[in-house]
Amino acid sequence: MLVVSSDKKSTEYLYGLLRDEQLSIIESAESIADIHGHFDLIIIDIPLKSGLGGKTPADLLENTDSKIILAVPNEREKEFESKSEKYGVFVVAKPVDKYILQKALHFFRAMQKRFGGVQKENVRLKKQIDDIRLINRAKCILMEYLSMSEPQAHKYLEKQAMDLRITKAEVAKRLLSTYEN
Repeated sequence: MLVVSSDKKSTEYLYGLLRDEQLSIIESAESIADIHGHFDLIIIDIPLKSGLGGKTPADLLENTDSKIILAVPNEREKEFESKSEKYGVFVVAKPVDKYILQKALHFFRAMQKRFGGVQKENVRLKKQIDDIRLINRAKCILMEYLSMSEPQAHKYLEKQAMDLRITKAEVAKRLLSTYEN
């Protein structure tokens, strides 16, 4: 977890709220430019002396799966909410209410558990799509160089996989390495 704040009093206040949540590692930074590494949660206390460094919440989310909470002045809460909601950034008014922060943390934990399974499924499906593309390229090679029909090429790949006790994707990789070099 990371707290980004230019104000030492705000940093200490947020640390106090977070300590009550029994979070193991809490780090701090004074500007967006100081963010290095991966954090499950980033709390940004607006305004920062250095501003957002030309970055938007979208820029922060682009290369990370970190959850972001913006703590903003009470009178600017609606403005930041309208700009940030499409990016999945949670906005809270200052002074940050302990109950609201607890609810946000519990929500993020629940979503992390829920989306963990979705991410695993997504990785599995991407691999399956990559394997299908690989197999189709191998079929095209067989059809082009060995004048096989599509069903013959498919059957050839299946038989090779069965005989060699490897996947069709692995057979396709071997075939492509032979013919594409």
